[in-house]
Amino acid sequence: MRIALHQGPAQPADAEANLDVLAATARSAADGGARLLVFPEMFLTGYNIGPDAVRRLAEPADGPSAQQVARIAQETGIAVLYGYPELVGDAVYNAAQLVERDGRRLTNYRKTHLFGELDTAAFSPGAGGFVTVQVDDLRVGVLICYDVEFPEAVRALALAGADLVAVPTALMAPYDAVAQTLVPARAIENQVFVAYANHSGQERELTYTGLSCVIGSDGGELVRAGRDAALVFADLDPERHAAARSELTYLQDRRPELYGSLLSPQEVRP
Repeated sequence: MRIALHQGPAQPADAEANLDVLAATARSAADGGARLLVFPEMFLTGYNIGPDAVRRLAEPADGPSAQQVARIAQETGIAVLYGYPELVGDAVYNAAQLVERDGRRLTNYRKTHLFGELDTAAFSPGAGGFVTVQVDDLRVGVLICYDVEFPEAVRALALAGADLVAVPTALMAPYDAVAQTLVPARAIENQVFVAYANHSGQERELTYTGLSCVIGSDGGELVRAGRDAALVFADLDPERHAAARSELTYLQDRRPELYGSLLSPQEVRP
């Protein structure tokens, strides 16, 4: 299965312009043979736009922008995962929605681990629900940015049957090590593909690192973008995936009976 990652800046607070980019990128990715296209975190509106703009632009999961993305997926024949602000009653979530190539919504994930005041001032935390859905021959799970830095979140998806963990992100300087070290570690320790799609460029005071990547389930780098805007492709090889799961047996060798302290309140020492 071939997948594509869009790395590029979002137009701040301009969903219409970003939907135009999404449509053009979907056509290019489909022409390149991709079956799934992953966009960065909060791509429809921009990430660092402030709480007031986030609330003003937030939409329900089936809102006008979602309907337009569904039409784009149908017209181009490619599944699309994109980040957006989701409005649910009075709450706003940092969400990512995966739309099948026929326009059906497969899953809508809400970011569970909020990063600093940038997130906490604008969003409510998601309640979890680490689910996987089928896209072609792969089970796909979704996380958002900071979530992937918590090993428990990726492990939960691996135990739920994920083959691919897709991560829209907004990784900013100086945190290159997340893309270069943590993301490959999450792939190899769980024998999953990880697709990590970042912004590039500048957004207010933030400078995004780029470095979007797809990592194989053996920890190998399948593709790595640079710092600038790019559309990158990776082929997920089922034989290489099966070999990694045969040779690296972390999941089978776990001893959950030893990990009870992870679920119980413990004193946290500074």
